[in-house]
Amino acid sequence: MRYTGPKHKLARREGVNILDKTSASLQRRLNVAPGQSPSNRSRYKKASEYKQQLREKQKAKASYGLLEKQFSNLVRELSKKKGDTGELLISLLETRLDNIVYRLFAKSRFQARQFVSHGHIVVNDHKVTVPSYRVKENDIISLSKKIRENTVLTKQIEEKNRNSSFSREKSVFG
Repeated sequence: MRYTGPKHKLARREGVNILDKTSASLQRRLNVAPGQSPSNRSRYKKASEYKQQLREKQKAKASYGLLEKQFSNLVRELSKKKGDTGELLISLLETRLDNIVYRLFAKSRFQARQFVSHGHIVVNDHKVTVPSYRVKENDIISLSKKIRENTVLTKQIEEKNRNSSFSREKSVFG
């Protein structure tokens, strides 16, 4: 089951802001692990190579919102291909529909996942409700007519597009 608990706890566990928002309370507490007293400095001990790799894996899972089973299936699939598995994994994670929606429309990956699962995203004139759908190179991603009529969300999306440095052509309402 997908993690629905406190998001700041995930960010504090990894020691970096994996969330897509900045808050003063999170920035202040990032260097203190959850459940750890600030006076306990065990976090600053030298980590083993295994621990560093595990933390990077857990960070990727948390930031993309994947479960262990989904992640291990991706790694198993990519290990059969030629090339650097790490680079292939990142490129595959970036082609998930929820990540593309995050890059184009949503404020956070959690909101993007909700857009997709609620049926607000249309890919090639077909409603897609699977966040893990793999987007191909020439797919056309747009918002459903219903969500385009919501003025609050359209303002948010326009603001996101104005502030975004995403280099693809963005025709949100066309």
